[in-house]
Amino acid sequence: MSKTISGFSKLSKSKKIDWIVDTYFSNKEAAKTVLKQYWNSNEKLQQLHDEFIENTITNYYLPLGVAPNFLINDKTYTIPMAIEESSVVAAASKAAKFWSDRGGFKAEVISTTKIGQVHFIFNGETEKLKSFFNSTKSKLIEDTHVITKNMEARGGGILDIELRDKTTAIEGYYQLHATFETLDAMGANFINSCLEQFAKTLKTEAESKLDNSIEIVMSILSNYVPDCLVKAEVSCPVNALSDDNSITGEDFANKFLQAVNIAEVEPYRAVTHNKGIMNGIDAVVLATGNDFRAVEAGVHAYASRNGVYSSLTHAEVKDGIFKFWIEIPLALGTVGGLTSLHPLVKLSLEMLNKPSAKELMQIVAVAGLAQNFAAIRSLVTTGIQQGHMKMHLMNILNQFEATLEEKEQLVEHFKSNTITHSAVIEAIENLRR
Repeated sequence: MSKTISGFSKLSKSKKIDWIVDTYFSNKEAAKTVLKQYWNSNEKLQQLHDEFIENTITNYYLPLGVAPNFLINDKTYTIPMAIEESSVVAAASKAAKFWSDRGGFKAEVISTTKIGQVHFIFNGETEKLKSFFNSTKSKLIEDTHVITKNMEARGGGILDIELRDKTTAIEGYYQLHATFETLDAMGANFINSCLEQFAKTLKTEAESKLDNSIEIVMSILSNYVPDCLVKAEVSCPVNALSDDNSITGEDFANKFLQAVNIAEVEPYRAVTHNKGIMNGIDAVVLATGNDFRAVEAGVHAYASRNGVYSSLTHAEVKDGIFKFWIEIPLALGTVGGLTSLHPLVKLSLEMLNKPSAKELMQIVAVAGLAQNFAAIRSLVTTGIQQGHMKMHLMNILNQFEATLEEKEQLVEHFKSNTITHSAVIEAIENLRR
């Protein structure tokens, strides 16, 4: 059977599934059963999910967990986290508890400016283009009024438009570089609509006022938002860092600072270091219906802003006080998109006491900082695998379809034995002999 098909998107959901299982699976009924068992029994709710994207055949589940005891700016939060990786929620919860006894997390939004660009080619004189732009700028803004009036009524809108000369990089290449305030909306559709209107006005005005025509290449928002920044931090006396007898506060602080310093100068370490931060950030971004791919792209670009990929977090000890912080770009929204459609997103936002976009930025930054603190703390003390493999144990047991009784016995066994994949398999085999 051919593995190509014409008009697939026009088929009904059942016909799409029939074609997929007939084309790709030897056990057709088993494949169809797996797909259908993840459908929601509520037909209206299932239809809602089906219409989020095109060619939907089923739902793909991720666990939605919660990390309690986050004290942020003197308010206590339970943070929802959608993620499949073992130990992430446990690590965040542990860090939250640790810092709740030491004053909690402090967070502040530094700025909320978002960016969009119209990319175009102009092969005439630069000075004439600059003069044309200066005389046309007010018209560019005026022509977007039908788009911006509601946003402006709430206090947002277009902040500025600049003409940027990029001809040293590409011959004839210029940009309209626009900045926006979108308040509690992530604002992608708003920004892109404004940019497309800018492009239309720019081209129309240029046809009558410039000797050379303007070629619009594209109009699109940027997911790099270095001026949409939030900062989160924790601090306490060095001697308060030890909560057991395994390591002194001073030794812990010294090792912790060395670990962060390494991530600041060594890109191979920085990538893994920042990935751990994104474990916390992505999980909350996903749970609250925001675009984690956009956040990832913007964050990693920010980590490279000085020409070398580096740590997103920083630490210091000054006058006996340990301080650990993160400054990160986050373009998030709490209205529009999935935030008003997906039932679990609405539940997650209500759990967070229906935060504004700025409040959500602070919560997400704190989740990333907490995750990083937990990871570094493990690395410089017990090692990362002890906690990770403890959480991974259940995944291995489920892989081998362990019974409830077997799970209880093996969990007890590995309380005093090192957990490795091979050790768990050997223990299961011994138990079943």
